[in-house]
Amino acid sequence: MIGLGHQAVKDHLPGLTGSSRAELVAVCDSDPDALRAQQQTHRVPGFTDVRQLLDEVEPDFVIVAVPHHVGRQVVQECAVRGVHVLKEKPFATSPEEARELAENCKLGQIELMVTLQRRFNPICTSAIGLLDQIGTPFLIDGQYTFHTDRPEAGWRGDVRQAGGGCIIDMGYHLIDLLLWYFGLPDRVIAEFSATALPDADYDAEDTAVVQLGYGGGLYGSLLLSRWMAPKTERLHVVGTHGSVLLTTGTVQRFNLDGTVAEELSRPHAPASAATAQIDHFCRVMDGRRPNTSGPDQHLAHAAFIAACYRSKAAGRYVNPKEML
Repeated sequence: MIGLGHQAVKDHLPGLTGSSRAELVAVCDSDPDALRAQQQTHRVPGFTDVRQLLDEVEPDFVIVAVPHHVGRQVVQECAVRGVHVLKEKPFATSPEEARELAENCKLGQIELMVTLQRRFNPICTSAIGLLDQIGTPFLIDGQYTFHTDRPEAGWRGDVRQAGGGCIIDMGYHLIDLLLWYFGLPDRVIAEFSATALPDADYDAEDTAVVQLGYGGGLYGSLLLSRWMAPKTERLHVVGTHGSVLLTTGTVQRFNLDGTVAEELSRPHAPASAATAQIDHFCRVMDGRRPNTSGPDQHLAHAAFIAACYRSKAAGRYVNPKEML
């Protein structure tokens, strides 16, 4: 486990504990206190240097949950040594970096899979079948918001380190659902700001609205915010015969009159998604499952995100496909 921040402690380490296919053999972090705490908890060797861990432990794969600007170096070190990578999102901070990392993985003959737990949540998987039952979809309404008191804190408040704010960070999950269900849009335009705390010094957007459209008439918007309460995660798709509403732990298909046609609920799915993701990656490395969240797929995510930032600067719609 490389990187021992919130995501590692909340998801990846418990996921490893529950896995029947993977075993934790070492931890790594630049913070000695965080490192010492996890060493004592899991009784494994600890390292402050990634290269030393890779050379001495020789792991089959690593889980990487580091600040965005550190990810490239860690992946490259792994690729040189032929060590597979399960990487916390985002895959990269720009299309250029994404293409470079994809080439590094190809040359190193390693599997890299980006961690997106929602793809291992049966509720999100079930939404695909329900979307087929609402006729022709024409409207998308997505929202992912929560409140943090300090959007400026740490590396996440600095565009140079994070690559952006809520769009590239938390927004990556909602963007992934969008691309998973409908593919890459033909046009994107974003409006965003870093003004929730006027006296704070940060430039990574805390709130954003992204408008998007497809050639076939499907259009919509995404609302993302690290400042807006209450915590909300939803994707509502409206079609000619009904609609589908996906929220945390529940997916519903509605008739045109608003009555519920069917509903699926699995409130405990998030607790098991991290383990399912790790076990799936082990099967990918064994050649038993396809890697559907690898570098080639995430070139599209990098293009979508870059189009958002470019559209803000240009003041017009941008076609993300032109950035692939």
